[in-house]
Amino acid sequence: MEVRSGELERKEILSLKDGSRIGYADHLLVDLDTASVRALVVCGRLRWFGLLGREPDLTIPWQNIEVIGEDAILVRMTEALPKPRPENRARKWLRALSAAWKAADSTHGRSCSV
Repeated sequence: MEVRSGELERKEILSLKDGSRIGYADHLLVDLDTASVRALVVCGRLRWFGLLGREPDLTIPWQNIEVIGEDAILVRMTEALPKPRPENRARKWLRALSAAWKAADSTHGRSCSV
């Protein structure tokens, strides 16, 4: 089976350990001396729209890739995957503010009678 590097970017990477979604391949690391693929790189998520940088990238060695299928890439991870960040106070506050705004907006036009 042949696959182009652009096709790898459209395949979701899944962990065989727990079935969790890791992300999508953003880059291939190629060893130019041996002309072989060394790893897949999943770029870290943007923090605050990129203004605060990125989370660390995840490098998946080529030997950890078990299967490249039609829609997904299954990998065996030996290192722990980055855990999702807990929701911080600012995010909770923005979520509550948004919910309050939507509630006030939905009753705004209905309370008055003409």
